[in-house]
Amino acid sequence: MTLSFVFSHRLPARYKRASRLLSIASALFAATAVAHAQFGAPPSPTTQVHDPAALKPPPGARVALVEFEDMECPDCGRANPLLREAAAKYKIPLVRHDFPLAMHAWSFNAAVNARWFDTKSKALGDEYRDQVFANQASIVSPDVLLQFTQNFAAGHGLTLPFAIDPQGKLAELVKADYALGQRIGIEHTPTIWVVTANSKGAPFVEVVDRSKLYQLIDQAFADTASAKPASTKPAMKSPAAK
Repeated sequence: MTLSFVFSHRLPARYKRASRLLSIASALFAATAVAHAQFGAPPSPTTQVHDPAALKPPPGARVALVEFEDMECPDCGRANPLLREAAAKYKIPLVRHDFPLAMHAWSFNAAVNARWFDTKSKALGDEYRDQVFANQASIVSPDVLLQFTQNFAAGHGLTLPFAIDPQGKLAELVKADYALGQRIGIEHTPTIWVVTANSKGAPFVEVVDRSKLYQLIDQAFADTASAKPASTKPAMKSPAAK
């Protein structure tokens, strides 16, 4: 007979119930801890960047916005109009990366759908993303997302194919973005940076307080005032000395 057996039989019933409740609470706490480790925890003040290679403007731009987004994330939906407005106001690129979280039922599907519309035109893909964010509250399931996507396609004279990604190529692009985010050190969505080329200041600054977004962009332009935009062509090799 084990000690635990003796205790379990000597304890009053109310303590046994309390013990079971404590065990359940402990299990829930452990599960919560795992969820926090998978991007549920309150974010750090700034992301600890491990690999900054992607945090730079596209060729030809001095300043850009880089965002890692989940199309089912409510805060991403709130951030989207501001980012689009800022990109239009300053005439700078908004570089969007997919980072669909496993806790969300349809965000991965939405990212794949957006990639399909990208194949028609990048502008159409971005319009789809914007419309998903604008209608996010009404998209309550993958089935509702499918109906929304079919209607969006029809509104642009397109028929959504039954198998939107038969070879999985679009899904691989989404997964590649997610892997890039992991290499950088993404902990939450949205994660947004103002990035610069040839800056005399910081090459990238995370937008933690979105009320300061315009201020950060102004500073980025000031820091790159004497810089040339990132080259769109590889540097020419100088001729060999004779």
